Amino acid sequence: MKRLTTLGLIAGLCTVIGLFVSSGPEAVAAALWASGWGAVLVVVARFVAVAWAGLGWWVVFPRGERPLLRDCVSVRFVREGVNTLLPVAQVGGDLIGARLLTLHKVPGALSGATTLVDLMVQALTQFLFTVAGLGILVALGGDGPIVHYVGLGLVVAAPALVAFYLVQRRFGQSLLQAAINRFAGGREWRIFGAVDVLFERLRGLYAARGRILTAIGTHLFGWIIGTLEVWIALRFMGYEVGFLEAIVIESLAQAVRGAAFAVPGALGAQEGGLIALCAVFGIPAEAALALSLIKRLADLAVGLPSLMLWHAMEDTNAEQGRNPAAGLGATLRAYVRPRRAHGPAFGYAAAPVDGKGE
Repeated sequence: MKRLTTLGLIAGLCTVIGLFVSSGPEAVAAALWASGWGAVLVVVARFVAVAWAGLGWWVVFPRGERPLLRDCVSVRFVREGVNTLLPVAQVGGDLIGARLLTLHKVPGALSGATTLVDLMVQALTQFLFTVAGLGILVALGGDGPIVHYVGLGLVVAAPALVAFYLVQRRFGQSLLQAAINRFAGGREWRIFGAVDVLFERLRGLYAARGRILTAIGTHLFGWIIGTLEVWIALRFMGYEVGFLEAIVIESLAQAVRGAAFAVPGALGAQEGGLIALCAVFGIPAEAALALSLIKRLADLAVGLPSLMLWHAMEDTNAEQGRNPAAGLGATLRAYVRPRRAHGPAFGYAAAPVDGKGE
């Protein structure tokens, strides 16, 4: 996996350099300069979108067991920063987030279960957002390779989405139990009770349809907030792009990013996707690359403070003696350079059998 990530990074960098050279660095710089305060507004929109995603996670929790909203939002920022800026295939931040939430007195099984449900809701709403973007593109008269490729991608993504849901139900519980039975050798691996508690939590969360529907609606609105990034940036560059066109560009560009999950930061994929999508509406390549740069500026503006927040959370945890060995460096080594450890990998794995986290 590490070699695949490295190869993806090299290929992405080469693609980005080639695109910038072919489009003309001066033209890209001029388009970026023309965005002016639009770039700042894009960063603000990104902060709002990530905080809103934290709200979408928070509403999944049972009412009597919800952490503070600010705790969900702060951990959600950490998830975003890790997934965006570190080579963890866009999922490591979610695992870290599930663990960090246990520092706020959330039982491990509940933290892990709500994170899985939140990932499921995000995946579902992104799928629906992409379908909406494709539908708008077709309604606007779009046709050709983009429509066919995106349509094919949706056909492939739909079974994967269903499989992800089924894995969180009894099918996944049976699979995990079988794997543990087969490979677990020591007593420290016998976490069957914890697995049972985790899936019991998942069943309870999915049974609360009202909360799930609220989370779906919240995340769908969050994708609309993300669309403001495209609309604002292109408007400030002088392109009369309507909000529907911005939805098409944002939704399909996010689909491209999701497909390139193995490439750190979706380098090259994001730039190429934006060039192709912007071209549909007559927007030149240099403006599309400037838009990509603005988005990456937002990645850094949100991601770097989020990593610093993660550092502060880990340090506070170590100082309070909850887990003296769990500093930021140790956590980074665990995710970026895995050791041959035989203990539970996630916070919920070590949850007591009664599920109370005490």
